[in-house]
Amino acid sequence: MIKTMNNIMEQIEQADTIIIHRHVRPDPDAYGSQLGLKYYLQQKFPHKDIYAVGNGEPSLAFIGDLDDVNDATYEDALVIVCDTANAPRIDDSRFNLGQQLIKIDHHPETDPYGDINFVNTSASSTSEIIFDFINHFNDTSLINKDIARVLYLGIVGDTGRFLFNNTTEHTMDVAGKLIAQDFDHNAELNKMMEKDPKMLPFQGYVLQHFELMDDGFCQVKITQQVLEQFDIKANEASQFVNTIADIKGLKIWMFGVDEGNEIRCRLRSKGHIAINDIANEFGGGGHPNACGVSVATWEQFDDLAQALRTKLN
Repeated sequence: MIKTMNNIMEQIEQADTIIIHRHVRPDPDAYGSQLGLKYYLQQKFPHKDIYAVGNGEPSLAFIGDLDDVNDATYEDALVIVCDTANAPRIDDSRFNLGQQLIKIDHHPETDPYGDINFVNTSASSTSEIIFDFINHFNDTSLINKDIARVLYLGIVGDTGRFLFNNTTEHTMDVAGKLIAQDFDHNAELNKMMEKDPKMLPFQGYVLQHFELMDDGFCQVKITQQVLEQFDIKANEASQFVNTIADIKGLKIWMFGVDEGNEIRCRLRSKGHIAINDIANEFGGGGHPNACGVSVATWEQFDDLAQALRTKLN
């Protein structure tokens, strides 16, 4: 792992232009690791051109701004992809136009698409990995409030505010070092959790229409009709995946949202019930306790639900 980090830094040192990608449908860790790496490299190499690209997620726009980059910029560029397990999920297909490709991730290894692949599945988040990368090169003195803020939000996002079992002693140690910087972490957490008042009736719908089974499995189906009824977008609906997480006896839940061209299913589980193997079988992937799958029909949604219940039982 140390050798890999050193190899990555060697490539960074040799490159004049660095373009950082992350996955589609970004979450706080995708933003945090991508922007945290960008801000760090700008501090360490102020003479280099460093960009962070991808389609923005409006609900997370407060974390930071992304860059517009033309195709010509990729010529001879080093491309780094953060927090993305497999190549089809990389946001912006131009990631393969650069001279060299590096993958930095914490998801289980399924697609070593990089020329250099740095994957640490024991890390809570890719944001935690970026901190460890900075620390490895004795550059923690370069961590300012901008770097600390985005890395902290990334860690908070992927640990569920430190409630998920991927939170380790090291995770808490890193978080403590980050909040020592001069930013209002309470205010930032409030921004992360804020929702538009118009979406609260939809939250009420979710709480009234979940289907809980006796075995601890629960599912929620959000159709196009429901989205239209509450005048919300699919990406806004997905923010409510954990609305039912506190149900007593809940073990596995699935939150399906009809996005028009596909039904995006977000899978979650508690404790040591790993469900990413089921996600992989259906063409998806992710963490053992939090992963995703896209299916074409509600019939396939039901097949996925049955597979999860079979494993549970």
